[in-house]
Amino acid sequence: MPTIFILFGFRFLFYANDHEPIHVHVIKGDISAKFLLSPVELVENHGLKPSEIKMAESVIEENREIIAEHWNKFFNNNK
Repeated sequence: MPTIFILFGFRFLFYANDHEPIHVHVIKGDISAKFLLSPVELVENHGLKPSEIKMAESVIEENREIIAEHWNKFFNNNK
């Protein structure tokens, strides 16, 4: 589970066996959500409150390039 960064207690990560399109998982304790990267869109929500979803979306928007960079670097190096 490559972690991209941790902000506000949430881990932003992807799984080693993830698939395209590029997306990011947001996890804190036993709650989680999955967001597409482009456009930033909530795909799954398992317990995040609306305010947490908005915060995660903002973080993803602001760091979209970094997330895509990590995704491409990881998956291109592990083929």
